[in-house]
Order: sequence, then C-alpha cells, then structure tokens
Amino acid sequence: MRWRRVGEFVAVVVVVTALVDAVAAAAARHDYEEALRKSLLYCEAQRSGRLPHGQRVAWRDHSGLTDGLEQGVDLVGGYYDAGDHVKFGLPMAFTVTMLSWSLLEYGADVAAAGELPHALEAIKWGTDYFIKAHTKPHELWAEVGDGDTDHYCWQRPEDMTTSRQAYKVDRDRPGSDVAGETAAAMAAASIVFRDSNPHYAHLLLHHAQQLFEFADTYRGKYDSSIAEVKSYYASVSGYHDELLWAALWLPRATGRAAYLDYVVDNAGEFGGTGWALTQVNRGGKDAGVQILAARLLMRGEHEERHRETLERYREKAEHYVCACMGRNAAGGADANVERSPGGMLYVRQWNNMQYVTNAAFLLSAYSDYLAGVGGVASCAGGGGADAGEVFALARSQVDYVLGSNPRGISYLVGYGERFPARVHHRAASIVPYKDSKEFIGCAQGFDDWFGRRGANPNVVVGAIVGGPDRRDRLRDDRENAVQGQQGVHRLRAGVRRLVRPEGCQPQRRRRRHRRRARPPRQVPRRPRELHADGGVHVQHGAHGRHVRHAQPPVPARVAVDGEQPGDGPKCK
Repeated sequence: MRWRRVGEFVAVVVVVTALVDAVAAAAARHDYEEALRKSLLYCEAQRSGRLPHGQRVAWRDHSGLTDGLEQGVDLVGGYYDAGDHVKFGLPMAFTVTMLSWSLLEYGADVAAAGELPHALEAIKWGTDYFIKAHTKPHELWAEVGDGDTDHYCWQRPEDMTTSRQAYKVDRDRPGSDVAGETAAAMAAASIVFRDSNPHYAHLLLHHAQQLFEFADTYRGKYDSSIAEVKSYYASVSGYHDELLWAALWLPRATGRAAYLDYVVDNAGEFGGTGWALTQVNRGGKDAGVQILAARLLMRGEHEERHRETLERYREKAEHYVCACMGRNAAGGADANVERSPGGMLYVRQWNNMQYVTNAAFLLSAYSDYLAGVGGVASCAGGGGADAGEVFALARSQVDYVLGSNPRGISYLVGYGERFPARVHHRAASIVPYKDSKEFIGCAQGFDDWFGRRGANPNVVVGAIVGGPDRRDRLRDDRENAVQGQQGVHRLRAGVRRLVRPEGCQPQRRRRRHRRRARPPRQVPRRPRELHADGGVHVQHGAHGRHVRHAQPPVPARVAVDGEQPGDGPKCK
C-alpha cells in the first residue's frame, strides 16, 4: 500500500546507493553520494515528537508531544506523512520496509558513503514508533490526526491546533493491510539490526510475528475499520498483497520455511501469481511481492517443493520489469508503461514521481538478481532484457530525477543548482519556530504564508516532489499540490538506489468516499489542496466547504481466480 517522502525518500536513497557503487569506474553525471546524503535528510524534516540532539534539520522543533494522550497510549514519534501533519501508519510502514530492503541490498555502499548511521537512524525512528503503536498482540494504532481537519489549516507542526485523534485496528475492527505492512517493516528492519543491535532485532521480530498472526487471523481492510483514512490511503487493492509481502520477509528474518509455505500455498488465491502489473506503490505492492519471491528463487533460498510456484512469481515479476522497459509485445496497450518525451516513466499525473523512484529501485535490484544467475528477463510475447539493460533504465530514471531532464531541474529538493523552491509543505513554507516562536494560527498560515510568491523560507532538503506531467512540464507553485507535494513513502525507494541506480516504492490508488469534516469556525477562503496520493480538496466559502475531486480513472485490474479488481493498470 508506497517512496513517501516519509510515504517515500527511500526510493531516491536506494537508487543513489546502487549508483554510487555501479558508476565508480565510469564518469558519472551526478554526485550520487551527495544525493544520498540529501535524501536521508528528508526523514529528519518529517520527524514528529521530541527531536534528538543530533537533529540536522535545524528549522524543525519538537511537535506532537501529546499524541495518543486522549486514548491513554504513548504515540509520540514517527513521521508526518507529507506536507501535512497526519501520521498514517500504512505509508509510514511501507517506507520503513523499503528503506530496510535498500540497506539489505546496498548497505555496504551506504556505509562506504558514510551514511549508514543516518540510514539506521531513519529506520529506527520509524520502528520505535511502531513498537509503541503495537500496544497488544491484536491491537495496532494505525493513524494519528485527521486528514480532513488537518487540511483546513496551514500551520507549522510546532503550532498544531488540529485534531490529534488516534485510530486503531483490533480483533473487532481488523486491518490486515496495515498490520501486514507493519509486520513486513519490522521483520525487514530486524534483519538490518541483527548484527549491530541483536536485542533490538529480536524485539522487532517478536512484534513482526505477532502482527502477521493478527493480520492473517482477523482479516479485513483497515479502511472499513477506520473510515477517516478512506479519503487518503484507501485499501483499494485489498490486503492479500500485504499478507504475502509480510510472509516473504519473515522466512528471511526467522529461517522458518513455514512462512514460505504460506506464500506458495496462497499464491493463486491471493493473486501473487495472478496479477501482471505495470506499477508499484505502498497500496498495491504485488509486483514487489513477485520480485521478492523471484529473488528467493534465483538465490536458491527455498526448498524444492517451492520451485514451481516461485517460477510463476518470477514470470509475473518479469512482466513488471519488461513493462518498464516497454518490451511486452503481448497484453495490449496497458502492458507497458508510458514514457514522457524526456524518458520519464509515466503512470499518472498525481505524484507520478513515486512510481518512478519505486521502479528505479525495483529495476536496480532485479538487475542484480539477474546478473547473479546470468539470466535474462523474459517479456510477454517474446523477447527479453538482460541485467545491463535493466540497470541502465534504473539509472536513467534516477538521473532524470536528479536533473537530466528537458527542464534541467532536479526534483530532489536541495540537490543541484536548480530545484523546486515553493514545495507544498507547511513547515518548510513558514518561518522556523526557532526563529519566531510567535504562534501562527490555522487561518493565519494561509493568509500570511501559503500565498506568498517567493521561495519557501526553509529548504526541505531531500524531498522528492510529485514531479512533471507526461510532457515533462512542472509548475513550481505552492498551490500546485499535484506536482509539488512530497511524501515520506517516496523517500524509501530513492535511498536504496542512490548509491547505485535504483529507487522506488510500490504504489496504489486511493480516495473515493469523502467524509465531510466539521470545519472550525471562521475558516477563511482557502485554495484547493491535494493529498500526496492524489486526492483533491477544493476548499471554499465562508465555512470552508470541501469538495473532493477523485483522481482520474485507471484501467481496471483483471480479476484472477475470483479476486476482486484492485487499483492501477494491471493485466493478467
């Protein structure tokens, strides 16, 4: 269900990680190590809670210090989702999963660049929060704050006056998707910390196993239990991909073949070997599942009884790889990913860069898996792509993000000479709290700061913006949330490929039914605002009435073995 910038910086970090190593012997167009360093800074800009002494993003201060208080639990910490102040558990967990995966693949490169301590801090800031949020074996707090009321205000997090209501899933109100993703995040992170902090790794694994059991035993979509999330990170594709995703991380973390048996036994029913996809994000991660399963096959980390099913997972994984390469000759118009004139993979207008960075990471990782066995990705309808070709596409996407594009602008904020200056980000667009502790109210932020034509007073270094349209055009305007929004889930993929070329995160559609929030009194006229995943909020009138425009229709996902259609263009 996500590179946020906390729902995503990982993509660029990961991709740059791979690039740092891969291009060491060749002339590089970009300073990938610098890009890696800057990508990891975004995590610190998105921190909620009491900031540590080593906080490098100096324009941020403590915030959200009473989160969970009304519910009698400690939910201080974690990451804000994007340019707002809600803590959404699903994209946050996806970010941690992807960042962990990045380190497991490219940790040596990150260490060589001197950024391993910062990458570990970024993961641990998330997992420390998940430990707090998992208050009982069958209870997980999945959201803090409410998107509806949050978007009525333009404030610094240090001044927040919006609702900090917390929402949970439990046995009576299940949420297999968010519990499964959190299990995956903690399992993957446990592997990362296994050598450096074995006690902590054991604690994470304990939570991961409990969460997986909870997700699998009490099945249900979390947006049916938490109505407030439906307009932001709806569970459009269901929870089967999260269950398979978590089950694929657990055998690597535990050494127990029973989890891989689960992945094999449920491959058909859960769509793991049924869906052939062209995109990945935090909400629809089937292609990520397939690539992880293919990795087990190609690296021999399975038993013979698993081989036949893992081969089918690999077939679907290579459909995704070939779709990005534009080499699927069968399957119709939706079998391949569109490219912009400048070469950017293009999925849709809403924050398209999350698809680019996710693809960069997944392609980079898969190129390594292919190289390890001397293999070639087989494309639908014949033909194929070797490891070098796949890696070249991953690198080209990272280079596009970093400035090798028709506009000559870096979409990684703070990198290069030209990058977006009016990013859609509340904290970055207002004078730092440390410089001016004068309270800035809900409406005052809109009146005094949102509409300013100048650059943001704070540079949100490391953020990856939503990115250009299908014609490589981008309007750098704070009101342009479609292209100027960033999110934590987008970051994850970037980190992994930044030291060699990769960078990506799984994706998915959201937003349908919008619950009308009770607006605060005397809310002035506001411009439209979009959520990181594409939901449009049109706010107007003396009472701030909301009208939401759903994102554009997406080609239907073909049902396989009775599974319901999900999100995003996918073909059988």
